[in-house]
Amino acid sequence: FFFKQKTAYEISACLVGSEMCIRDSIINLKPTVGVFITMNPGYAGRTELPDNLKVLFRPVSMMIPDYSLIAEIMLFAEGFDAKNCKELAKKMVKLYKLASEQLSKQDHYDFGMRAVKSVLVMAGSLKRSEPNLPEDVVLIRAMVKSNIPKFLKDDIPCLLYPSDA
Repeated sequence: FFFKQKTAYEISACLVGSEMCIRDSIINLKPTVGVFITMNPGYAGRTELPDNLKVLFRPVSMMIPDYSLIAEIMLFAEGFDAKNCKELAKKMVKLYKLASEQLSKQDHYDFGMRAVKSVLVMAGSLKRSEPNLPEDVVLIRAMVKSNIPKFLKDDIPCLLYPSDA
């Protein structure tokens, strides 16, 4: 929303009812319309919602998603054998969890859902291009291709040779 400087009362009056004012344009609302704002408190580069707008919305708590289940479903959707998906997903999520805990803390390291998804999409692409390759090897190649270029030189041995680290 891009509001001109208005008081909380003016904004709430604008949000309640059958129409809404955005950038000086009146937009008719249906009674089933909902307005939601997603906030990530403490997330780098983000600012907090001003107090005069916070009062207009009810807070909703979210839980951390089950990365393993999501990865399992995505592997299946990418064409992996249903028998292998659960085990491969658990291993990948475990590796990402360990990496986030044990590798050096760098701003450009990402072991969240966005990174998991991109690796799984890459794994699906590799699987389709090399269908005879074992699925665990396909997933490992996707993780290596996706992550090694981002890692600092000192972190690479920790990931590739964990027993030596």
